[in-house]
Amino acid sequence: MNILVILIPVSLVLGGLGLIAFLWSLRSDQYEDLEGDAWRILSEDEDTPRE
Repeated sequence: MNILVILIPVSLVLGGLGLIAFLWSLRSDQYEDLEGDAWRILSEDEDTPRE
């Protein structure tokens, strides 16, 4: 039971850090263009030579 005194604050701190990281990624426009990256992976580059 004494371990809960340590685990509950640690889990709250880690959850808070995760929330802060998520909010930072939202504010720095990390999720701005989701479709562009998906199509860029599928398209072929004209600069690369074909073998």
